[in-house]
Amino acid sequence: MIYEMTVQIRVSDFEKGRSWYQTLLKREPDFVPHEGFAEWELIPGCWLQVADGEPAAKSGPLRLGVTNLDRERERMIKELGVEPFEIYEREEVPVRWGTIADPWGNQIGLFQYKDPHEMGERINAILGIEAQ
Repeated sequence: MIYEMTVQIRVSDFEKGRSWYQTLLKREPDFVPHEGFAEWELIPGCWLQVADGEPAAKSGPLRLGVTNLDRERERMIKELGVEPFEIYEREEVPVRWGTIADPWGNQIGLFQYKDPHEMGERINAILGIEAQ
């Protein structure tokens, strides 16, 4: 049984990387066990680790679900200085998505469910709220 998962992203300048990810995630890390390492619990049982080191070539992207992709794109351009990125959509795919790179080349994808009801069901499942 798998009950938790952790994804690690490495950055060559830890202090800048920690700051960049704090801005991306809009909060301080949940756990800093030692120098050069920080963790955020994104949703229950799902952790993002940012660690000092050389980024892994051809890894990712890490994909993050958001409630408003357009608003997040504008915030990331303004607050993180990312290049404007295209948002894609296909009729047969239930989400809209776009991909950016952090300053170390790690790929980060953002997606938003097109159907607000489906997004609400996913959020409720994560929060442990049963459908009515």
